[in-house]
Amino acid sequence: MWKTFFVICEFLSYLIPNRKKQLYIREHMLFDWKNKYKSLKSGCPNLQFKHVKIIRGGWNIGFIVDNKYVFKIAKFYDETKTINKVTREKRITDAFRNAVKIKVPKIVIIKTPKFVFYRYDFIAGKNLNHLPARIIKRYCNRFASEIAQFIYAVHNTTPAEINDLKVSDGDGWNHNDICNNMIVDTKSHKIVGIIDWEYAGYGTLETEFNNCVRFSSRLRKSDILDSIKSEYQKLQHK
Repeated sequence: MWKTFFVICEFLSYLIPNRKKQLYIREHMLFDWKNKYKSLKSGCPNLQFKHVKIIRGGWNIGFIVDNKYVFKIAKFYDETKTINKVTREKRITDAFRNAVKIKVPKIVIIKTPKFVFYRYDFIAGKNLNHLPARIIKRYCNRFASEIAQFIYAVHNTTPAEINDLKVSDGDGWNHNDICNNMIVDTKSHKIVGIIDWEYAGYGTLETEFNNCVRFSSRLRKSDILDSIKSEYQKLQHK
């Protein structure tokens, strides 16, 4: 859907007589997506780019290529800031990949002629907070158990290799954006991946719990948070 939107808006921008407004729309409202896409294609000649989907999140936009890879890049590109941000996320995901049962993306930094992207394997499924309310309710206990196990593993693991990234007070590591990034296999109804660790950091357990439902009224109405906390308590008492 987003690719069609960007293509149409890009075309319409050329109909605006004012050159500065054209550039503003393409660079600031469409995030210079076309130049980024062209650079990505030239930098990855081994990929076919037969099926490309554009996604957009907080600070970045992404290209899902042939349902194989996800490439992400800052909406407003600054090479130094981008490399620092991506390097930080890579270090964190590398540190936690073997600590949790749910798949954590393996980030690869990709340099193209004009831009720096980061890439990870595409995880097929649907975002938990986009599932129908009836499905969330039906599998609430399963989801809650899987989320609680994930939080417990991350929050109670202290990888020495990222100690320097503890820049705030807290009692453990958090993903900090779980609500938007739980990928569910729509056949098995299991959480198969948790993506987008750019906001991960050291913080409080209560903050992590709240972030499980913070950005989704559908999840808040499901009462899944109470179930997550209950499942977490079980893990503490084992």
